[in-house]
Amino acid sequence: MFYGLSNYIKKILPKRLFYRALLIVAVPIIGLQIIISVVFFDSLWIKTNKGMTRALVGEIKTFMNAYEHEEYDKEFLIILFREHLDFNIKFEPSKVLPKSDMERWFSPIDRTLRRELKSQLANYWFDTISFKNLIDLRIKYGEGYFQFLVPKERVTSSSARIFGLWITLPAFLLITIAIIFLKNQTRPIINLARASEKFGRGEDIEDFRPSGALEIRQAGYEFDKMRKRIVRHLNQRSEMLSGISHDLRTPLTRMKLQLAFIKDKEISQKLSDDISEMEKMLNEYLQFASSRSTEKTEMFDLSELLETTIHKYENMQVVTNIPKRIYFNGRKNLIKRCLNNLIDNSIKYSKNIKISLKKMDNSIIILIDDDGPGIAESEIENVFKPFYKIDKSRGASKSSVGLGLSIASDIIRSHGGNIKLEKSPENGLRAKIFLPF
Repeated sequence: MFYGLSNYIKKILPKRLFYRALLIVAVPIIGLQIIISVVFFDSLWIKTNKGMTRALVGEIKTFMNAYEHEEYDKEFLIILFREHLDFNIKFEPSKVLPKSDMERWFSPIDRTLRRELKSQLANYWFDTISFKNLIDLRIKYGEGYFQFLVPKERVTSSSARIFGLWITLPAFLLITIAIIFLKNQTRPIINLARASEKFGRGEDIEDFRPSGALEIRQAGYEFDKMRKRIVRHLNQRSEMLSGISHDLRTPLTRMKLQLAFIKDKEISQKLSDDISEMEKMLNEYLQFASSRSTEKTEMFDLSELLETTIHKYENMQVVTNIPKRIYFNGRKNLIKRCLNNLIDNSIKYSKNIKISLKKMDNSIIILIDDDGPGIAESEIENVFKPFYKIDKSRGASKSSVGLGLSIASDIIRSHGGNIKLEKSPENGLRAKIFLPF
């Protein structure tokens, strides 16, 4: 029971830290204001209104009794009550009380007035809405009725409005101050999260500066130290690979030159093929290691890039479904390299290819379907490993060293996306790319 209640509370609670903190501040303030208002309304305002209404009904009853026992100057009695008790009294002979009910069940004034009139007078009718500042009260008398126009201030206290104003304004003021304060406190956390997200996508972070409370600044400084260590490690790796590239290319070039002096053409051709394969492996390895390049992030037309890449192959068996003007913020050349690797594989091992692009609420999806031999489910995770080649038709060619999918996966993940391989509707392989939008 408590577990289910806890899950329900978690679902209805805000997800962001700012709104949760605001809830912690605002709920006690609003709750306290409601409690104070209810106590005031019940113990002071309603009781005050009840006493004022009872006094008014008592004065009306006094007038009715005095009018009934006055034999000579009844008009003077009306003038006397009008001047001293602020009553506007008019006797309507030979008229009956209205039948329409003008009472409002939700109005405290109407409820209190009805209760007091019912306890002291038999036949009555009143209207509190036709006049802005007056109550139209009619009491049955003989063959007609008396009409009393009474100021509303005689039955209600104006202090309720002042109290409501003074209790509402401080609450709004406190909540406004809390919003400003919480914005300043959560902004450094948001900046740290954005910097982490950018760094996770491989983008350069130039304008990040830790700020905020001591704990948040400490987390920011530690993140900055970690970022610099990782960048230093990547730079050292690139420098090391550049040195390896230079050192290995030189002996390979000498070996190529020495092949010309070998008289046995068959042995010479075999050695030449091995050297070419070594060069290709070296080039692809360097390309894989440098896939997290320092290319700047830019906003570009992904639809146009995909169409240009497909058009380069001039393959009539490629069917496309690419909507216009879908923009993506990323590293254009790396995305192009990823698409080239995937399309190269499809063209190499299949005859018919379908490529589609669609935009969802928070992601962009690229689908590349072919009718080739496909990949067994047990091998799907392995093909993303560097230099991994399966002993089937997709890995039989010596022209591949097993880095195409590794590079493609590394590029997509560096943009915060994901790539999956699955069974294609064309009975081949489907490469599904998710890019965050």
